[in-house]
Amino acid sequence: MLRRPAALLSFSITARNLWSLLGFRFAPKLASCTTLQLSSSSTASYRTRTRFRAMSTSVNSTPVNEKDEQVFQDFKLLNAVDDRYGGVIVEVREAMDSALFGSVLRASIAQWRHQGKKGVWIKLPIQHVNLVEAAVKEGFWFHHAEPNYLMLCYWIPEGTHTLPANASHRIGIGAFVMNEKREVLVVQESTGRFRGTGVWKFPTGVVNEGEDICAAAVREVKEETAVDTKFIEILAFRQSHKAFFDKSDIFFLCLLEPLSSEVQKQETELEAAKWMPFEEYEAQPFVQKHELLKYIVDICLAKKDRNYSGFSPVPTTSVFSDEKNYMYFNTTDLNGQ
Repeated sequence: MLRRPAALLSFSITARNLWSLLGFRFAPKLASCTTLQLSSSSTASYRTRTRFRAMSTSVNSTPVNEKDEQVFQDFKLLNAVDDRYGGVIVEVREAMDSALFGSVLRASIAQWRHQGKKGVWIKLPIQHVNLVEAAVKEGFWFHHAEPNYLMLCYWIPEGTHTLPANASHRIGIGAFVMNEKREVLVVQESTGRFRGTGVWKFPTGVVNEGEDICAAAVREVKEETAVDTKFIEILAFRQSHKAFFDKSDIFFLCLLEPLSSEVQKQETELEAAKWMPFEEYEAQPFVQKHELLKYIVDICLAKKDRNYSGFSPVPTTSVFSDEKNYMYFNTTDLNGQ
């Protein structure tokens, strides 16, 4: 039973009904009805200590010992911090029994509902995986997972939730590296869809978390071929869907300038790596067969032989962060060159 004080600064839970709030089907008879006052601040550590006398539920049972008749219940709501959108974020840091966690979670949701909160985010480190089932039973669903934690979420108000979806895209790069002999750096993969096909392709890879596109392109070329390069610009990009575990994919075609020439293939992923005359690369049946690859050939030739301008990285800061980040745009036309 919830009793709302007129000031609406806190809410009360009676000790008699605390058991049902915590999910127990049967409660002992209580000689007193102690009231718990729960603060409304979402950043506080909610701890109340309930003191009540446990009475036998059977008329035939003997009285409890004086030493045992005082029962203390230490009750703590989940620590939470407010997010910017009217919700709360909980990061579980301590080990907890799953049944107790479910009970405390129900009480916490009741408090957040009283406060008018909306979304609830629970970050569960991998060592507390035993609490996942209890959260799901209370209506939480998976939002995303990382190697060391699982993020679950919940929507308190009635109706459709407005929580943002998990990251929807994977970011990849392809590196166009041409030397002064008009030879292009190419590789043959020993894994994946191109394994055993004999197809020569540009070095490609995935941008890591926290990594800039320009840095990822330089890194991938170095890892696959041992060739040092300098990033010049993004020539084009392509978006596709249902590419990797049903996620969308954005692929950036990047122009890099070679700073070294000796090629050493990456043993774990490649069959071979070498410099190849661009005309030979272009003449491959696989390249001629696919429209996307023919566009890539045309773009690369336009950059080398004509006045095609791509997007160069320009370091800048933003309202979101003072740390350096890059904006990519056509600096040639912008500067009137």
